[in-house]
Amino acid sequence: MSSRTRSVALATGMLVVGLAPFGVAATGDVLREGVRNGTATRETEIIANETASTAAKGGYATRQSNTSRSGGGAIYGCRSGPGGTAQNREPCLRASNVRDGRAFEFHTRSGDEVGRIDVGIDPEGKRPFTTNATGVATGLNADQVDGADAAGLRTRWVLVSAAGRIQEQSGGFTIVNAYQTDQNVYIDTGASLAGKGLSATLAPRTLGAGGGEILVARCQFPDSVDCGPAGANTPNALVVSPRDSSGELTTPDNRKRFYVTVTE
Repeated sequence: MSSRTRSVALATGMLVVGLAPFGVAATGDVLREGVRNGTATRETEIIANETASTAAKGGYATRQSNTSRSGGGAIYGCRSGPGGTAQNREPCLRASNVRDGRAFEFHTRSGDEVGRIDVGIDPEGKRPFTTNATGVATGLNADQVDGADAAGLRTRWVLVSAAGRIQEQSGGFTIVNAYQTDQNVYIDTGASLAGKGLSATLAPRTLGAGGGEILVARCQFPDSVDCGPAGANTPNALVVSPRDSSGELTTPDNRKRFYVTVTE
């Protein structure tokens, strides 16, 4: 080989080596570490037959990990429109289990927060997620629903017959006195009524069966009703006064069935 030929070959080799870091991978090329790979025009599939493992590693087709203490295992970006898979708009991330196990798990070793769902622009009124499942999400604790504290969302109720006996209830109610001391019904609710809401509604057996009124109040409430019957003047008790359409107290001939609701 002449000296000129050797010089051309050496220069060509140096040019290839020099350009290699700046090359762009195309569809079908191998993935290159530490640099941006080119835009592929087909899916990159990784198919494995990796069995479950109890070891520190194994059981997954791929594993992405970052040993840096600043975190960052993987990030996925896309430009999907609204509607998701149902609208033929694939989300940026989808985990699909074709059997009957879990499709995903999120785990953190410690800390007060496992994760966050963030809306980048105008989060007001946006839903963090939707589901078609109807079962109870075990352990999911909502502080508020429609702006109301979860502690204030519990409602208990009792249905009292015209004879002053409990027909149905959600639990905890007992009749203290019904039309014995006077023409009112006294009910023990099983818990203090302090800070609770009360309502009473007539419950005729048929619509249009006559009108009427009904009043309800707490017993032993400041500036309210002093309930006279034994066992009625307690923080747990309330008094219900059914009336006829003229506002008069009912009598044994025209007593009415009613509901009482306690909102806690």
